[in-house]
Amino acid sequence: MTRDQYCRTAGAEVEGYNEPSVNSHVNGEYAKINWDVLGFGLIPTDYMYIMNCSKDQHFSQGTLTPFGKIEVNPSSGILNYGQAHRTANGRILLFRPEENAMRMKVGAKRMCMQAPTVEQFVNAVKQTVHSNKRWVPPPGKGAMYIRPLLMGSGPVLGVAPASEYTFITYASPVGNYHKGVLNLIVEEKFRRAIPGGTGGVKAVTNYAIIYKPIAEAKAKGFTDVLFLNAEKYIEEVSTTNIFLVKGNEILTPPTSGTILPGITRKSIIEITHVLGYQTTSARYYEVEQITLTRWYELELMTMWYELEQITSTRWYELEQTTSTRCYELEEITSTRYLLIVKERAIPVGELFDAEEVFCTGTAVGVNSVNSITYQDTRIAYKRGAGTVGQKLYEMLTGIQTGRIEDKMGWTVELD
Repeated sequence: MTRDQYCRTAGAEVEGYNEPSVNSHVNGEYAKINWDVLGFGLIPTDYMYIMNCSKDQHFSQGTLTPFGKIEVNPSSGILNYGQAHRTANGRILLFRPEENAMRMKVGAKRMCMQAPTVEQFVNAVKQTVHSNKRWVPPPGKGAMYIRPLLMGSGPVLGVAPASEYTFITYASPVGNYHKGVLNLIVEEKFRRAIPGGTGGVKAVTNYAIIYKPIAEAKAKGFTDVLFLNAEKYIEEVSTTNIFLVKGNEILTPPTSGTILPGITRKSIIEITHVLGYQTTSARYYEVEQITLTRWYELELMTMWYELEQITSTRWYELEQTTSTRCYELEEITSTRYLLIVKERAIPVGELFDAEEVFCTGTAVGVNSVNSITYQDTRIAYKRGAGTVGQKLYEMLTGIQTGRIEDKMGWTVELD
C-alpha cells in the first residue's frame, strides 16, 4: 500500500508529500496533510523506532528507521497446523486437510478475517509439502508439521479488523511433542478461555494465556497443565483435548465454545465407532449380577434383551470378571464388551475415579497420561499395552501412515 493509500484510508489527504529531510523531525515544519479532516486512523509518519530482544536477554539499543514494512519470520507465534506422513512404501499422506481448512474458515469468521477457500487452502498445503518432501521424515521417525497461518497485514490503528490479510503455509519435520511420560497439574488460578470468547477457535489469543502457567508447571517438574472452567469442570490441556476412561465409558468435555474442537479429537471419536464402541449422551449401560448360579440380564436403553436360548430352559450366562466389579457381556461372536463414548461436562473430582486419561492433538496424536496432580494429590493412570488409549493410538497412526487401510477417506495422497 502506498503512502497516499494509507492516508486516504485514514481520512486525511496528502497535499503533495515530500520525503523528510534529515532534520525534519526537529525543525518545526508541519507535514503536508489536511489537518481539518483528520480522523482516527493510521497515517504513517516519517520514522519509527525499532529494538530487538532475544529470549533471556535485554533489549538492544534501538534505532530510528524510516516508517515502512518490517520483516517477520513466518514461524512467529500465529497458529494453525496439520501433518504429513511418509508411508513404508514411500508415499506421502496428508491427514484431513479439508477439515483444517474448514476450521480456519470458522476461526477467521469469528475473528472478522477473510480466509482462503477450502480448495486454496488444500492446494497451498499440497504445494508446500511437495516442494519440501525431502524433509518428510522416514516412517516411524516423525512427521512433517505443516503450519498454515492467517494474519492481518493491512494498516490499522484503532480497534478494528485489518484491511488486508496474508496467508502463509510452511512446514518443518518434527518428532514427538512430549518427550517421556506425561505428568499434568490442574491449573486453578488461570483460565484458558471464557464463555463468549475465542476459546473455540484456533487463534493466537488462546495461547498467550497459557505461557505463564506452563512455565510455572514445568518449574515444578510437570509436563503440562490441565485447565478448568470457573465451575471446576475439566476443559483441556494447554494444546490438546482430553479424554477419561471410567468404567465402560470414554468421557470428553463437549466443545461448547471454550474448548477447541480438535480434528484429532473428532477423529478419535469417529474411530471408536469402527472399534465397536458407541457414542451417546444417554444413561449408563448397566450389567446387573443376580447370583453366581442364576442368569444375568442386560438393561439397554430401558429395553430388555434376552440372551440367546440354548434350550427351552437355559440361557447363556455372562462371564464374571471379578467378585467386586460389574460383569462384562461377552457376545456370542466373542467381540469385546461395549464402551460408550460420551461428550459431557466432567467435574474435576472425576479425575480420581478414572482408570485412564489420554490427550489428543495434531502434535501429540494420542498420548496417554501418566499422572495428574490436583491440590497436592497425585493420581496415577494406566498406560501401555491393552489400554483404550493405546488401541486408539495404533488405529489413528495406522491410518495416518498407511499401515491400516483408510476406509474413512481421511488421508490425501500427494501426487
